[in-house]
Amino acid sequence: VTLLYAFLHMRQNLKYFDKMRCLRKRSAVSFLGVLVICLLFMNLYIEDGYVLEGDKQLIRETATHQLNPERYVHTFKDLSNFSGSINISYRYLAGTPLPRKRYLTIGLSSVKRKKGNYLLETIKSIFEQSSYEELKEIAVVVQLADFDSAWCEGMVQDISQKFAHHIIAGRLIVIHVPEEYYPVLEGLKRNYNDPEDRVKFRSKQNVDYAFLLNFCANLSDYYVMLEDDVRCSKNFLTAVKKVITSREGSYWVTLEFSKLGYIGKLYHSHDLPRLAHFLLMFYQEMPCDWLLIHFRGLLAQKEVIRFKPSLFQHMGYYSSYKGAENKLKDDDFEEESFDIPDNPPANLHTNMNVFENYEASKAYSSIDEYFWGKAPSTGDFYGIVFEKPIKISKIKVVTGTEDRQNDILHHGALEVGEKIVGSKKGRQCTTYLRLGEFKNGNFEITDVEHKVLFDINCMRILVTKSQKEWLIIRSISVWTSQTPNQ
Repeated sequence: VTLLYAFLHMRQNLKYFDKMRCLRKRSAVSFLGVLVICLLFMNLYIEDGYVLEGDKQLIRETATHQLNPERYVHTFKDLSNFSGSINISYRYLAGTPLPRKRYLTIGLSSVKRKKGNYLLETIKSIFEQSSYEELKEIAVVVQLADFDSAWCEGMVQDISQKFAHHIIAGRLIVIHVPEEYYPVLEGLKRNYNDPEDRVKFRSKQNVDYAFLLNFCANLSDYYVMLEDDVRCSKNFLTAVKKVITSREGSYWVTLEFSKLGYIGKLYHSHDLPRLAHFLLMFYQEMPCDWLLIHFRGLLAQKEVIRFKPSLFQHMGYYSSYKGAENKLKDDDFEEESFDIPDNPPANLHTNMNVFENYEASKAYSSIDEYFWGKAPSTGDFYGIVFEKPIKISKIKVVTGTEDRQNDILHHGALEVGEKIVGSKKGRQCTTYLRLGEFKNGNFEITDVEHKVLFDINCMRILVTKSQKEWLIIRSISVWTSQTPNQ
């Protein structure tokens, strides 16, 4: 009996301990679940705070022209996968889907202005400043982004009457996105102490551009954004093509052909979906031209790549925001056609002592950058070895800058060479022909193909006398004639 009682008592204790274990297990599971959820929220909070602080820092650095995108690339990783289009239904107000892909799409977004309207003049300038051959390679997409249907209908009538043949030829499309596709535009964050109506205007503008970019993503190889109050340079497409060709083999996200706002910014079309998503994600944070700086930086283009002279000029006197006066002009703009150099692909090298990051490559382009070397000695050189032998028609070299007018090549010559030798990294010419001396730091020669009988493999700037001043080579421009054996 005693044994039976002890056995029963032990079973009761075991059941009790089992219950306690289950309770502890359940409690532990519940506690762990709560802990995991808390940690997730803390992580999101910390990460959000970090991103926000990072964005504030990015804004500060942007304002002082000290953008450092590598520190913020983590905030952009997910966006790198956004290659799909945004699901929007577009209304075709004029024109039809393009029958074939073009070289360049020109995008314009326009809204009703309280004062003045420049859209028709902008479209006219695009077409009038393009040759017949250039017109075959462009498409113009105009987005009427105002919710006033009467204004949109009136603008479509005006565009259709004035540019009917371009619409029929498939060069001009007018689109509209219904208001129902827009995100909330009321009660937005008032960053930078902007008034509510200003925040609403710039936020809607970001969405307008995002929808326009999304529509244009598959229409062409390249895309350039213009505003609706712009005048174009003569044969701007030919100039753009030359620049793109000169950048072959180099990485770029944005090429700029105007220093104003969202005018003349060129992209690869394959980047447009990501840019559209980016503008939508941060539409209420800041103006579009600030967002574009972030986009470029986060895709690892550190520096602005801007070309001079500018191809597009702001012509509007009244802003689309409240009809305020906007007298901004691009003083680098030249309306008449200008001769952009070809600068064929080449390897660049120098034996001069290069200052900081002002390396040789920065002189061989139309970008507003330059090579800077410390006081050169007799026999020092800056060499160019072309990837293929070429015929040259014109050469122009400019040294020094406006603020460093004494950092010129005081004594130097320009030579061209043939009979290339050496490995790929150390190639050079064995024979050189001197074409002339530098005068006041500059050198220019035309009709080179008539003065040089051989196909040119190399070109070099030779220092003929030591100088105490440092040397800035601001630009090296090479124009080619026909290629050898053509």
